[in-house]
Amino acid sequence: LYPVPRRNPLPAHSTVALIDEEPEDVDPWDLPELKDTGVPWSALDTKGKVLRVVVSVGKLFLLLGFLYMFICSLDILSSAFQLVGGKAAGDIFQDNSVLSNPLAGLVIGVLVTLLVQSSSTSSSIVVSMVSSGLLTVQLAVPIIMGTNIGTSVTNTLVAMTQVGERSTFRRAFAGATVHDFFNWLSVLVLLPLEVASGYLYTVTKLIIDSFNIESGEAPDLLNVITDPLTDSIVQLDQSVISGIATGDQEARNKSLIKRWCLTFTNTNVTVPGPENCTSASLCWVDGNITTTLKNISDTYNIKKCTHLFVNVHLPDLAVGLILLALSLLVLCSCLILIVKLLNSMLKGQVAGIIKKILNTDFPFPFGWVTGYIAILVGAGMTFIVQSSSVFTSAITPLVGIGVISIERAYPLSLGSNIGTTTTAILAAMASPGDTLGNALQIALVHFLFNISGIILWYPIPFTRIPIRLAKGLGNITASYRWFAAVYIITCFFILPLFVFSLSLAGWQVLVGVGAPLILMLIIIIVINVLQKRKPGCLPAALRSWDFLPLWAHSLAPWDKVVSACTAKCCCCCKCCQIAVDDQEKTGRESVENNKKPHVEVYDNPAMSADKEDQIHLAKFP
Repeated sequence: LYPVPRRNPLPAHSTVALIDEEPEDVDPWDLPELKDTGVPWSALDTKGKVLRVVVSVGKLFLLLGFLYMFICSLDILSSAFQLVGGKAAGDIFQDNSVLSNPLAGLVIGVLVTLLVQSSSTSSSIVVSMVSSGLLTVQLAVPIIMGTNIGTSVTNTLVAMTQVGERSTFRRAFAGATVHDFFNWLSVLVLLPLEVASGYLYTVTKLIIDSFNIESGEAPDLLNVITDPLTDSIVQLDQSVISGIATGDQEARNKSLIKRWCLTFTNTNVTVPGPENCTSASLCWVDGNITTTLKNISDTYNIKKCTHLFVNVHLPDLAVGLILLALSLLVLCSCLILIVKLLNSMLKGQVAGIIKKILNTDFPFPFGWVTGYIAILVGAGMTFIVQSSSVFTSAITPLVGIGVISIERAYPLSLGSNIGTTTTAILAAMASPGDTLGNALQIALVHFLFNISGIILWYPIPFTRIPIRLAKGLGNITASYRWFAAVYIITCFFILPLFVFSLSLAGWQVLVGVGAPLILMLIIIIVINVLQKRKPGCLPAALRSWDFLPLWAHSLAPWDKVVSACTAKCCCCCKCCQIAVDDQEKTGRESVENNKKPHVEVYDNPAMSADKEDQIHLAKFP
């Protein structure tokens, strides 16, 4: 016998690094290969082929069902936000002194669209105010720009549901935020241009004056399919928010929840009595009774609505919170199931064909046409679903799993911006004749704004800055996933509220605080660009940010703080759970010990001695 050498255990390593870390030579933005792990089609017998076809068809119907529920949940989410913050949105629009500030108007458009989660709703409020004469078209232009920014938060939130896997989250978050960066950059260029020259207002005014446009009606496309379900859950009275915005005091006391779906309004009523006569032409005598015609309105309720909350006597805020929680639950569940189904369906040859169709350019010299066709496809699909949020939220998981590249998702998102404006144009054409011109001009402002943004940030490859910015943000959020929540809260809530509060204080405070901050931001951006491209142009001290404290130029210290906080919270939760488990285990053991008979066990001295001899011989032969 030989002594067995004692081996020290290897140091323990975290398995997270093995899962999350990627090889350095692999480009994280390359589309992954979706390999087929199942049995090849040629190796299946007849029964297996029939079963696979049936399963595939079943998955397709499930996918369509989940997409339908996903779109309906977005609609209910919009209704929930309107119930929670719709009246506040109407109040925001009332302060015309603040709306006269273009920057404040932009921020109001962002905040109101965030509150109601619908750019069409916020745009309709603007149209109502312009039609009633409370707001001019010039003042409405910055608000329309803000609605463009506010509607892009939905797909960014959808990308957060894919935070579990690093590479998937990198692509999904970049695919969602490329839409954000396009809208922000377009506003940064076009808002100062509009303030200085009135470019959007002047061009749209010329278009309106040149064409004799008659009223029409906006078609209902996808709403025909989704309305039966969403209307059975809740129906809202959109005129309440518009009434609050236009200063109607009666609208403030009304509920947003629609109770009566069929009403009759009689605008001219007859009133007996000669004392009510206003003129001889409006009075007539029938025997001994004198009757006059008065121009007043009486509304009669005919048919009650049939949705779930029609007889629920709860405040709008309570109903909104209930719908918000349920719609978010359905939204996240449908999105997770859609991603799972897509991962199981898009494998092997199917994935290769779809990826090739979506991401391959036309052959030379027509390769440049591909992106513009993608823009048209995005516009057409958005026109069909009548919501840019729905379309961009639907392609976000496809970008995450690697079916669509960022370069292809960018023109699709630009097309969705155009598609949602065409719907607004058709809706504006349904306005009455006296307000048709202003309503249509605002819709054309929205359309021209997006077209101008596309001209700025797409035709020349060098100007496609939103793609580079989105990829940079995707890399950051892949390393520090908590930064995604910081980005959403900062860009869509803190920054707009900060600018809005400065606007309330007056333009002197806005310029005094905002100008130094913008100047400092421009200097930082210029230094960063020079550090990467021409560091020799900078002084030695400015060739890197190492002269600053580490927390001022790196997210690593902040990551430690966040990790420590989350670890402490998780530790507290685990300790509480362990304590509860220990108590339950102790209780179960005591019960089992009381039930079991007590058995005395004694050691056998002879067996113990033999065992000690064997151990001694093993160590020292």
